Amino acid sequence: MLSALEPGPGKRCLSIASAGDNTLALLSRDPESVLALDLSPAQLACLELRVAAYRTLQHGELLQLIGCVASDARPRLYEACRKRLSSDVRAFWDERPSLIAAGIGSVGKFEHYFRMFRERVLPLVHSRDAVRELLRSKSGDERRSFYRSRWNNWRWRLMFRMFFSRKLMGLLGRDPEFFRYVEGSVSERILKRTEYALTELDPAANPYIHWILTGRHDGALPAALREESFEPILRNLDRLEWRCGSLEESLGQGRKFDCFNLSDIFEYMSPASYEQLLKLIVSSARSGARLTYWNMLAPRRRPDSLAMSLRPLAELSSKLFARDQAFFYSALVVEEVV
Repeated sequence: MLSALEPGPGKRCLSIASAGDNTLALLSRDPESVLALDLSPAQLACLELRVAAYRTLQHGELLQLIGCVASDARPRLYEACRKRLSSDVRAFWDERPSLIAAGIGSVGKFEHYFRMFRERVLPLVHSRDAVRELLRSKSGDERRSFYRSRWNNWRWRLMFRMFFSRKLMGLLGRDPEFFRYVEGSVSERILKRTEYALTELDPAANPYIHWILTGRHDGALPAALREESFEPILRNLDRLEWRCGSLEESLGQGRKFDCFNLSDIFEYMSPASYEQLLKLIVSSARSGARLTYWNMLAPRRRPDSLAMSLRPLAELSSKLFARDQAFFYSALVVEEVV
């Protein structure tokens, strides 16, 4: 995301907040400002607690609170951060002590789905020794050989087709609306991307694979949680603003942006709605602004109606997607305002 958007001094960024990791990562590059938006108060509660944690804790303590490493100190660390939270967000977290004890990075419906996979399903397919071996650093040839000979057995394929089917994911993992504009087999597409991540990329260095399979990061950290990012993010927290609301409500008010981290919000939209929102985004962008967003299952790319004002950066998109550790997506799209 950072390589796609190139945030930096003087840049104004708009980011879908989600739980906060990508939004906070933008601050590590010293932008002029970051505006985080989300429709979910819960997602913004995750972001606000992360901000409080950066202001209150040391880097190692932050990793404990998130859940990146094993710890029984999370309730105490939360108490240290609690006084920095707004009353609504404080009430949100006070009502969820079990989530704090488990690590605040485990909050969310999709995260719960992965935890169910890790704790109840994966042990029926692979032993802990096999998981440890998968996460051991290897050469590309060794990874491919291990996947073929030990990991990709019939239980893995059967489990994957069942657990990551459209029906079960819609019931337990994602909002069923997520699949409205998706065609074809959901599980087969995700399985193909997972194979790529376990063979062509290095699972040992992938924070998402570590998190899904072990519930920890074990040193494979996303950008916002790396030690070298901690001080720059802390230094720039006053440049961050967050709001609960839609993009439509915040754009078109005269404020212009250089960087747009749009997550996968277009997955939920019809092509017509996507096109309409994209036009609004372009109207709120400075010349040369960059947009980045992910396709998971529904293909979304610049429509012909915006050919004169939005340029696909196809070569950059392909290059970054080839090494994108967020392997569950089917495409990374980078576009530039002309």
